[in-house]
Amino acid sequence: MSIIAIEKIVKKYGNFTAVDGISFEVKEGETFGLLGPNGAGKTTTIKMLTTLLPPSHGSARVAGFDVVKEQNDVRKNIGIVFQDPSLDEDLTGLENLQFHAILYKIPKEKRDRKIAEVLKLVELEDKADTLVRNYSGGMKRRLEIGRGLIHEPRVLFLDEPTVGLDPQTRRHIWDYIKKLATAGNITLILTTHYIEEADYLCDRVAFVDHGRIVALDTPQALKDKLGGDVISVNVKKGLEVLYKALKATRWIKSVSRHDDFLELNVMEGEKRIPGIITMANKHGAEIGAISLHKPSLEDVFLQYTGKTIREEEGNWKDSFRAMRMSRNR
Repeated sequence: MSIIAIEKIVKKYGNFTAVDGISFEVKEGETFGLLGPNGAGKTTTIKMLTTLLPPSHGSARVAGFDVVKEQNDVRKNIGIVFQDPSLDEDLTGLENLQFHAILYKIPKEKRDRKIAEVLKLVELEDKADTLVRNYSGGMKRRLEIGRGLIHEPRVLFLDEPTVGLDPQTRRHIWDYIKKLATAGNITLILTTHYIEEADYLCDRVAFVDHGRIVALDTPQALKDKLGGDVISVNVKKGLEVLYKALKATRWIKSVSRHDDFLELNVMEGEKRIPGIITMANKHGAEIGAISLHKPSLEDVFLQYTGKTIREEEGNWKDSFRAMRMSRNR
């Protein structure tokens, strides 16, 4: 059963299209990821699904309710952990949860029990009476996740839940999210630009690039579509001529290029490296380094877009400027 259904949803700002005809469904109880660089349209999609932004075209239903016509019903059934911090730092952790519970009109007798459950879940029982300004970054994130669960939503939206956290804390938050996913009746929608995060947490992943979904499947199925091995070749001289030669080679399944690297998808990669070096020498190309690994989601993104997520992040500010210019016209 689908708890989220999106049909050709579009968001425009003047002449700039932030989300361009996205369609997908999310099953109840699933952890679904929107993976892509900053500026790809992930957060805009989340804002439309959570009624914070109206779509320009298309339709979307969350928990059976239309995000435009039945906004209050949608809001009752969702929780949100925003990308930017949204806690009141002048309140304690307990007071933040109490305030949120009151906003959702949770009865007093249920409110106290639920807050106790949430504090235990996110392991902040001993910090309940501490001002949030004295929390670490990871503690704040855990409290925000707990706050998003206080009214027992059917869907929890996590917008870049670990951005800005150190690797150890990030992994700790992943474990909490995993715990939520396995605990029971909740659907998780996650946006991220961290490849490892999507691979570790998500049942299915949609690659988002320039406002469009370019691939959607389970992380393993996406990697399996590449198959074989990936050979990364750093070319110091003669990249173009080597690229053309490799592209015409039968045993190479695909070749893509970015910056001064060539990415080759091949079978039995360890046996093919000597042949690549020989081919480079033959065409006067100079190899700086060569490496072999199994396909990752980064390789899949590269295959579909021609760029890595990190490279795409370098270009997102241009799209943001275009959006701002369109808004100001």
